[in-house]
Amino acid sequence: MGSKESCRCELRTAIRQLSDRCLYSASKWAAEQLVGIEQDPTKFTPANTRFQRGSSSIRRRFRPADVVSTPTAGVSCASPPLPEEDDAVDNDFYLLAKSYFDCREYRRAAHALRDQTSKHAVFLRCYALYLAGEKRREEEMIELEGPLGKSDAVNQELVSLERELSTLHKNGTIDPFGLYLYGLVLKEKGSENLARAVLVESVNSYPWNWSAWSELQSLCTTSDTLNSLTLNNHWMKDFFLAAAYQELRMHNESLSKYEYLQGIFSFSNFIQAQIAKARYSLRQFEQVEMIFDEILRNDPYRVEDTDMYSNVLYAKECFSALSYLAHRVFLTDKYRPESCCIIGNYYSLKGQHEKSVMYFRRALKLNKNYLSAWTLMGHEYVEMKNTPAAIDAYRRAVDINPCDYRAWYGLGQAYEMMSMPFYALHYFRKAEYLQPNDSRLWIAMAQCYQTDQLHMLEEAIKCYKRAVNSNDSEAIALHQLAKLHSELERPEEAAFYYKKDLERMESEEREGPNMVEALLFLATYCKGQKRFEESEVYCTRLLDYTGPEKETAKNLLRAMRIAESGFPSMDVEHFPP
Repeated sequence: MGSKESCRCELRTAIRQLSDRCLYSASKWAAEQLVGIEQDPTKFTPANTRFQRGSSSIRRRFRPADVVSTPTAGVSCASPPLPEEDDAVDNDFYLLAKSYFDCREYRRAAHALRDQTSKHAVFLRCYALYLAGEKRREEEMIELEGPLGKSDAVNQELVSLERELSTLHKNGTIDPFGLYLYGLVLKEKGSENLARAVLVESVNSYPWNWSAWSELQSLCTTSDTLNSLTLNNHWMKDFFLAAAYQELRMHNESLSKYEYLQGIFSFSNFIQAQIAKARYSLRQFEQVEMIFDEILRNDPYRVEDTDMYSNVLYAKECFSALSYLAHRVFLTDKYRPESCCIIGNYYSLKGQHEKSVMYFRRALKLNKNYLSAWTLMGHEYVEMKNTPAAIDAYRRAVDINPCDYRAWYGLGQAYEMMSMPFYALHYFRKAEYLQPNDSRLWIAMAQCYQTDQLHMLEEAIKCYKRAVNSNDSEAIALHQLAKLHSELERPEEAAFYYKKDLERMESEEREGPNMVEALLFLATYCKGQKRFEESEVYCTRLLDYTGPEKETAKNLLRAMRIAESGFPSMDVEHFPP
């Protein structure tokens, strides 16, 4: 059996097994990967032919030619084992409990299984109790502190669940799904090392539960932790590593893994979205936009990850495209955190910051741990000059994910607005540690060093140099390096950076005060170095401008002509205007 057919058979069986246990998110993920495998051409219908053809254009555009086409080569792809107690699914009490579970009556579902001892029944009963506890915890948070307030409410079922699942684990009577739930409980209780070990045991024995992989990935906060895991060699491990690399900011490694997986899952929208996420982190916005255009053509009702797409449209100021996207998600499902963030971005781009905050708060009412909403709301409060509220929003973001460099950067900006450069530097450094190749962070630190309170110009120069090496798209760093060297009376270094800045502006066909400043300095510097021909070129260009720089250029030209004619006086100040 070919590798594609092996993966297809495994996923079909896994979808049923996951659905039987009400693990619907994992089941949905598996189903999306199933249709992401290239179909047998003899079984094509007109509908799926359109789907495959549309996605292949993205694959051709972004997948390197040397990508291995069969990522599972040499990897064991045995079909998922059938449950030991397959008849438990047909048990009348189990069917009743599953019906209650599907109606979100979790305690009622658990009660219906109180006397059932099959592994199916034990898992569903414990899972129902866990979700009942989560539901009650969220209710208490709203009752005590409001939907966005901080609260000490906890899941009251965790203690009893840990006791029961721990006993089953010690007795060796727990199945991979029970291990997943046990790991989830341990993580909630803060026992991260044990939770990692249990989740590894779960995915090694049953690798098709994406929810277990996701929980394990959230516990891998360093590359050392990731490398310490002992995982079986299975194609699902590649999905896990790609996601882990993404969260560890190893974007090129993540991109390579996902492009490798495309050898089998050629038409997976999930993989395409993750590739877009990696390219977004690498600030390749044009490619992100192209990928999402294709994804939404194939799956127009997709909401997952589209808030990232809206960030790209916002950054590019594509007002009409962002308006269309906001309208589309509003009609699809307006009560999704992603939808609310997209609409919030739309109002932010219109300059309606109060309305924007309203939608970000709505996203947080739907999911108070939605990281993007906290960060974006902080940005809006900065625009509204509400610094205390911005700081609170950014702090909530870093509480959820300390690896979110955007929130640390936002905190730095907020303290910079409050004229507290020491605090601002502290947070900018945290952001820079997480995203060392982002020129904006180095520029922000340099500007802190330039403030009157610090006035550490040498440190500012070091930061601007790092910004230049990090591909400063706005070229702020080049101009500032030139100005700082000029201020420190280092004319050679200043001329070097002014010349580079001038070359950049010419290549981008930009005009403005920075160009005038560069031309004026270079004209004066070259005259002082007796490089009259070069100075004359800069002076001639200055004659096209109106204002004092034009008169200065005339004076410089006049002085150089006197010098070239042999008169003793060469200084401009000795020549009558």
